[in-house]
Amino acid sequence: MSKSENVRQVEATNAEYLANFDPNLGKLPTPPARKFAILTCMDARMDPAKFAGLSEGDAHVIRNAGGRASDDAIRSLVISYKLLGTKEFFVIHHTDCGMALFNNQIMGDLLSQSLEQAVVDENGWRDVGQGPGSPDGGKIDWLTFTDAREAVIDDVKKIRHHPLIPKNIPIYGYLYDVRSGKLEEIAQATEIGKAV
Repeated sequence: MSKSENVRQVEATNAEYLANFDPNLGKLPTPPARKFAILTCMDARMDPAKFAGLSEGDAHVIRNAGGRASDDAIRSLVISYKLLGTKEFFVIHHTDCGMALFNNQIMGDLLSQSLEQAVVDENGWRDVGQGPGSPDGGKIDWLTFTDAREAVIDDVKKIRHHPLIPKNIPIYGYLYDVRSGKLEEIAQATEIGKAV
């Protein structure tokens, strides 16, 4: 089986990385040195290491579609503070997020038709694949939103009120602008997330 171009590039880049790898990185402690965690989106236009000034070993970065406070993200945050000593959380969403382009109904309908990639045009999302699909897509809450700022507030609120998150951990809310690279604090979210 031949390897895809992406596989070849990743392997070649890793070989270059290995040639210059600093073995001291492997000796860094497991707890993050700066004692904070970031929950953010998986969007490829965002590089938390760059926009937050991180190096290896500095912070935990938890990424998912939309940067949402899903059960799994909260699981990771709990492990981050309970076992690895983080003392602050950042929730960072971004402008022009794809999670605002669909909703649970659209995703469920698309997946019920086929499991192949869908397309979007001026008429909205449509499935161009051949079945079979699966009705299971309609059973998932895809955690979509229509307003990124409100989503930051909602996620900070969800984390703040979760029974496994201590009240003494501050949670900060931000919106990253994909066009400028600027982080904008969402004051209402940070107020909700303040430590008590």
